[in-house]
Amino acid sequence: MRWLAKFIYFKILKWKIVGNTNFSKNSIKKSVIIAVPHTSWHDFYIGVLLRKIVGVKTNFVGKKELFIWPFGYFFKALGGVPLNRSANENKVEAIAKEFNKHDEFRITFAPEGTRKKVEEWRTGFYYIAKAAGVPIIMFTLDFENKQNLVSEAFYPTDNIEDDFKFMHSFYKGVNGKKPEYS
Repeated sequence: MRWLAKFIYFKILKWKIVGNTNFSKNSIKKSVIIAVPHTSWHDFYIGVLLRKIVGVKTNFVGKKELFIWPFGYFFKALGGVPLNRSANENKVEAIAKEFNKHDEFRITFAPEGTRKKVEEWRTGFYYIAKAAGVPIIMFTLDFENKQNLVSEAFYPTDNIEDDFKFMHSFYKGVNGKKPEYS
């Protein structure tokens, strides 16, 4: 199926992968991956194609309601991890604990938390990476240039302001499927 993903991604959609192209060959088995800008449902299949092409298993968090019949099996097969979004549960802690359950676990987040334009990213992904002791890998959903730029691993420091400035600079000038939401 990798050949089909490559055919769709490179030949039909005419996208390219730039940056950390040895993503599948590196030794990082656990990481938080952030995909920005998240402006459309099209981001999902681009991400699924990309992970198939680079040959890594990735996971994503979804509200637990997505994982009920008839779609539950589908989302779990794609790497979905159900999350109880009740106010009583510490979501950062719950997701950080998932890293201890797996030898290989890469979880993807859209820091905007929505497909609409936001002024500030949510910070949960950052605190999950810190709590789990794993790096953050950034990748773009650049529909204007039809490319995914993949970063090297970035380990969060104890300075969230500087870390967020660094991460925002990686995405500067990148436009999603709906540029008005980028």
